[in-house]
Amino acid sequence: MAQLVELGGRSFALQHAAHGAPRPVPGGVVLPPGRTAILHGLGDASFYRHGHNSWSPCGWRRLSEAPLRVPNPQRLVTADDPTFDDPTRHHSSAVAALQDADGRTLLLGALGLDTPRLAADHDTLTGWYATGGAEWFLAFGTEDEVFTAYTDQLAERFGAGGRRAGNVWCSWYAYYETITETQLAKDIADLTGLPFDVVQIDDGWEELVGDWQPNAKFPSGMRSLAERITDAGFTAGLWLAPFIALPHSRIATERPELLLRGPDGRPVVAGYNWGGPYHALDLARADALEHVAGLIRTVVHDWGYRYLKLDFINAGAAPVPGTDRHREELYRAALRVIRETAGDDVYLLGSGAVLLPSLGLLDGLRSGPDVAPMWDNYASVDPSDATARNAVANSVHRLWQSRLVEVDPDVIYFRSKLNLLTSQQLQWLRDLADICRFRAVSDPPSWLTPAELEDLRDYLDATPAIRRLGRYRFSIDGRDVDFGPAVAADTGGQLYPIS
Repeated sequence: MAQLVELGGRSFALQHAAHGAPRPVPGGVVLPPGRTAILHGLGDASFYRHGHNSWSPCGWRRLSEAPLRVPNPQRLVTADDPTFDDPTRHHSSAVAALQDADGRTLLLGALGLDTPRLAADHDTLTGWYATGGAEWFLAFGTEDEVFTAYTDQLAERFGAGGRRAGNVWCSWYAYYETITETQLAKDIADLTGLPFDVVQIDDGWEELVGDWQPNAKFPSGMRSLAERITDAGFTAGLWLAPFIALPHSRIATERPELLLRGPDGRPVVAGYNWGGPYHALDLARADALEHVAGLIRTVVHDWGYRYLKLDFINAGAAPVPGTDRHREELYRAALRVIRETAGDDVYLLGSGAVLLPSLGLLDGLRSGPDVAPMWDNYASVDPSDATARNAVANSVHRLWQSRLVEVDPDVIYFRSKLNLLTSQQLQWLRDLADICRFRAVSDPPSWLTPAELEDLRDYLDATPAIRRLGRYRFSIDGRDVDFGPAVAADTGGQLYPIS
C-alpha cells in the first residue's frame, strides 16, 4: 500500500505491507505493522547503524562507504546477529537513520519485539520484522529531535528506568579470570574509605560458566565475600552469565534437555569465548526458566549480592535456523523472571544486551565492546574488538538511550601500570563516563601511585555540570570536550551537528 506522508515540511513516499494509515504522534508518525519502505530522496546520506547487542558496532557511515559490521564470521555470532548480516548493504537493528549534509535526519525505529531489522541504499530506507511484525515510528527533523521522539515512544511501550549504579569498582580489568578470594579481601580493605558505591566480582569466581558455584579459589564461599563487601560499606556485586553454559559444564552434560537445540537436535552455538563455543539455555522451557530463577534466588537472597552484571545475555535471543522462534519475546520473558526474582531494589546491568526487550527491566546496559588499556589493536580492524577506541565510539553513538536506561561505557583507568593509553585517550574515557554518569574502575588501589590515587578520589567525588553542544561536543564544567577525533574513523570524517 503506497502513501505520502508529510514530516518536518517534507513529503515522503511510503510503501506498507499492511493496510492502515500513518498515525500522527508527538514528533512523528506511527506506521502500520509489518514491512515498510520509505523513498527518502536524501542521496548519499550518512546512515546510522545500531548494533544488535551491547558489543555490536554502532555509528554513522555514508551510503557510498562500506557498511559498518563485524567482519569475523566467528565473532559475528557473539557480537552481532549473524542471521541478518549483510556484507554489501548498510543494515541495522531496531532503529536506523539517514542524515543529509544539512543535518536533517530521517529516523525509522521499531516499536515491537519481533527481531526488527533495517537496511538502506541511495533510494530507500526499509524496515521489517523476522516473522509477523509490529508498528514502526517514523520522524524527520534534527538528529536530537527524532531520537528524542523515538525514545518517548519506546518509554511509553516498554518503560524507562532512572536508577543509578553510582561509582563501581570491578575486578575484571585488573585480574580477569585469575581473581582469588585472598586478593579480593586485600582489595576490599584497600578500597575502604574511597568513594565507591559498588564492589563487583567479575568472571573467575565460578566453577565453570554454567555451573554457578564458587571454585577452589574461593574457599569461604560467595556469601562470606558478599558480607565482607557489605561490612566495608559497599553494595556487593557479582558477574553472572545466566543464559549460557560451556559444553563441558555439568549443567550441559547432566541436564542437556535445558539447552537450546536446532532442527538437527544438536545444541545451538550461541557464541564463542573461553577458547571455544558456548551454548544457550532454551528459554521457551519452563524448567530452564526455573533454573534461572533458582540461580538468582541463590545469588541475591542466599548470598546477598544486590548488583548483578548479567553478561552474554544476547544468547537468550539466539537464532535457531529454520524456525520462527519469537526470540526477543523469550529473552524479555526471561529477564522478567530475573527482575521478579531479584526484586526491584537490585541493580541489574546487562552486557551483550538487546535494546528493546531489555527496556523497563534492566537498570543499565553496556553500550559497547570491552574497553582495554590500549586504544587500538594492531592485529584487528574489528569494530567489536576489545579496545578503548571501540568502546568510546560505540558508547558515544548510543548516548540517546540514556533517556531510557543507564548507559555503561565500561571502565576508566587511573593506573600507569599495564596501561598503553595516552593522556588524551584516558581523558576521553573519563569524560565519557561523566557524560553517561556511570563511572566504573578496575584499578586496585595497590597498583596506584599516591598521585594516581588522589586523582581517582578527586574524580569520583566530583559532580560536573554537563551540557551537550553537538553530536560529539560537550561542555563539562565549562571545558570543551570533542569526541570527534576519537570516532572519525567510523564517520568518514563527516562530523555533523546533533541539532
